[in-house]
Amino acid sequence: MWLLIINNLTNQIMYRQILLGILIAFSVTVAKGQKKAFECDEAWVQKIEKIAPAKAEVQPLKARKVLVFSLFTGFDHWVIPHANAVLKVLGEKTGAFEVEISTDIFKFEKKNLAEYDAVVLNNNCSVGPRRDLFQDVLDQDESLTAEQRAKKAAELEANLIRYVKKGGGLMVVHGAIVMQNNSMPFSEMVGGSFDYHPPQQEITLELAEPNHPLLKAFRGEAFVHIDEPYLFSKAYAQKNFRPLLYMDTSKLTNKKKEIDEQIKYVSWIKKYGKGRVFYVSPSHNAQSFEDSRLLKFYLDGAQYVLGDLKCDDSPTKLEDE
Repeated sequence: MWLLIINNLTNQIMYRQILLGILIAFSVTVAKGQKKAFECDEAWVQKIEKIAPAKAEVQPLKARKVLVFSLFTGFDHWVIPHANAVLKVLGEKTGAFEVEISTDIFKFEKKNLAEYDAVVLNNNCSVGPRRDLFQDVLDQDESLTAEQRAKKAAELEANLIRYVKKGGGLMVVHGAIVMQNNSMPFSEMVGGSFDYHPPQQEITLELAEPNHPLLKAFRGEAFVHIDEPYLFSKAYAQKNFRPLLYMDTSKLTNKKKEIDEQIKYVSWIKKYGKGRVFYVSPSHNAQSFEDSRLLKFYLDGAQYVLGDLKCDDSPTKLEDE
């Protein structure tokens, strides 16, 4: 009897040790694939100021004003204040543009949008499954009927789309692609919608066109960092854009389903009517901005949507992948 009890205890100890080993191994894997969040304090901003480009690639012909919209109603990306700071530093240090940061959806009224040369959408994740940030905010206004809220939400989205179509610039950063994720007009303007992403991991971003002016920042070399490997749907299938950065999906780990293409683009530019759009997925983590190459990429992309940096933005004829 005692021998049986001892054997049972031994087996339980061995089982716990194995389980502990698995948990430790999993924790190490997760730790390697994620970056630790930290506050956007003055010391970090000064670090960015030090490594940011001293001057813009192109001197703007006139003063430029950019609206950086940073409201979220869904997932809270900890990098939002860091991206705000990066854009402000880039504008102030180079004189390329003035930044106004806001979380007010009524900045998307037609008369208000007219005050800006470009809009930057900064990680504006909306609530699922509806995925309509304007509606999320308006639903909190009890003075409006449900019909009035829906009508106003549609109006604000239409205002943004019309603004770009008539010549405004639009830069969409990382999770901001989720803002109006179920809207096909928004997807067509941006170049795609969010599908899903495998867990954070080290990603090698290759240059789709190494000699393209907007890829000058990378000096012909791939950009390797820890990020969420975003995958896209809806208008992305049309690939009606000029790709800039891509990843090899065969190298991704922990994919929850088979990925239909080996090459997936994570940054691109495109014309939309008379306007210009720049989508940039990097990055979920502020640590990525501590590389001067990404800072210049952001600056050049901002200058592109402002209309100051001229380059070929015609859709690239892509081979079947």
